[in-house]
This record gives sequence, structure tokens and C-alpha cells, in this order.
Amino acid sequence: MKKFLKDWMLVIGIVLGASLYLVYHALPVLHPAGPILLKCCKSIQPVLLFCMLFLSFCKIEPKQMHWKGWMGWLLAIQGFAFVGISLLLLWAAHNDTAFAAWVSECRIPIESAMLCLICPTATACAVVTGKLGGDMAGVVTYTVLINLLVALLVPTFVPLIYPQDGMSFWSAFATIIAKVFPLLLLPGIVAWIVRWLLPSVHALFLRYTHWSFYLWAAALTLAILMSTRGIVNSHQPLSVLIDIAIASAFACAFQFGTGKLVGRHYGSTVTAGQALGQKNTVFGIWMGYTFLDPLVSVAGGFYSIYHNLYNTWQLYRQRKAAESPQK
Repeated sequence: MKKFLKDWMLVIGIVLGASLYLVYHALPVLHPAGPILLKCCKSIQPVLLFCMLFLSFCKIEPKQMHWKGWMGWLLAIQGFAFVGISLLLLWAAHNDTAFAAWVSECRIPIESAMLCLICPTATACAVVTGKLGGDMAGVVTYTVLINLLVALLVPTFVPLIYPQDGMSFWSAFATIIAKVFPLLLLPGIVAWIVRWLLPSVHALFLRYTHWSFYLWAAALTLAILMSTRGIVNSHQPLSVLIDIAIASAFACAFQFGTGKLVGRHYGSTVTAGQALGQKNTVFGIWMGYTFLDPLVSVAGGFYSIYHNLYNTWQLYRQRKAAESPQK
């Protein structure tokens, strides 16, 4: 049973997360408890992510985090893609050509792809990368860098696309940093303080770093539950949801493929592929309904399903290769 759970933990998390919400949605008797359950999910998920990232940071020494060549290419891909699409949407809004009309008509799927492309690397990426034999320190370094880039680009360009009263660059920047710091930088700071000041406690935590995988599975269940909730409650025509689903699938395939292609030239195929392809979809959903059209946030839900299914397949293939080395 233990081996079965370990082998299929991610599939179980995906199915369980979707099923839990669908059962809740189908049973009106449970609906009065909805606000409390939603509050619990939103409270538990950050705790799981913090603990998971804390254990991951315990395995990484600060000196292991340094710049690598593939990071510049990945930052350029995400940055230029976001800026390019932002300028395209801005141009279409002020022109009346046939192409501009087409861009305006397809604005929602285009913005969905844009959101998926600029969305930063998942905090859980280090866990999966480590399981796949990649460089955990490299992924953590890139996660910090891309979050800083997002904090600069989103406040600069989003107000041009969606002007909002009272939203300046600094207010949007502060909002993003406040969202990023507790779940990205703080776990690392705490882990390294424990490493330096309490080495015996740090050694104890090192014995349980494998728990980060199970914490991620629990966080994944909640993420899929929340993604299913967003998709079910979007109340949009099926055609719109299909467009968003296609745009998210394209962004997912493009980023995993491009990341692996770039990483291959630096001997970091797995690491670069995960860094670019595995996304912090909770943060992406938040960016969608905070800065863009709230409908676009549904793209984060679809992307969450896609990249977790792909990660499940990768881990399955990795496990089979380990069990049959002669092949």
C-alpha cells in the first residue's frame, strides 16, 4: 500500500481534488458550509507550501544558488513574450485594421496565454525537479529571479492594458511582493537561519526532507480543488472555456518544450524544462483576477491540471526507468 501511494500519489491528488469539489457542488446540503471550507482551503494551502519549501531549502546551501546560462534565456523568453503580447493588445485597442479586430475578438484566449507565459515558477518545482534528478538549487535560484522579473513587468505593462484608478507602479509592485515574500523568500530565510544558528535542529529536519513530496501532494489536491471550483463557477459559454483551455495547453506545451530545448545546451534539460514549464498557478490565478479580466484567471486552473498531469507522467517514466535499468 505504501509503495502504491508513493507511485500514484500525484494521480490520486489530481482525482481527489477534482472529485471533492464536484461532490460538494452536486450536494446542495453542503453549500452552507462553503464559505468556511473555502476559508480553510485558503488558510491551509499557504502553510503546506511554506513547510514544503522550507524542507527543500534545508537541503540547499546558499552557496549552491548562483547564475547559470540557461536562466538568462528563460527570463528573456518569459519577459519578451509578456511584453510582446502586452504591446500587441495595446496596439489592437487603438487601431481599426482587420488584424487588430481579430486580436480584440480573441482577447481572452490571448490574455490567457499571456498570463500562463509570465506566471512564475512554482514553489513546488524544486521538489519535482529533485525527484526527476535535476538541480534543485538551480530551480530555486530561477524561481527567485522570475518572481522579481514578474514584480517589475506586471506593474509596468498591465496598467496600460487595464487602466485602474489608484493603481500605480509602486502600489502594484508592493502588492506582488507582499504576495511573493511569505511563500518564496521567507522559507529560505528561516531555513538558512536554522542552518547557521541551530545546526542540530537543521540536521533533524534533514531527516524528514522527503516529506516535502507528500506536502506537495496535499497542496496539489487543494490546488486542483480550487482550479475545479474556478472552472465550474466561471459561468461562461463552453466555447469561451474551450478557447482558454486551448490557449493554456499551448502555453504549457511551449514552455516545457522550449525549456528542455534551452536546457539541453547547458546539460540541464530537466531543470530548465521544469523551471519554465511548472508554474505557480495559485499565484497566476491571483494575478488574473487582481490585474486582468477575472475570466482570464480560469487559465491558471487549466494550466494547473496540464502541468501536473505532465509531471505525473514524467515521474512515472522516471520510476519505471529506475526499476528497469537494463532497459
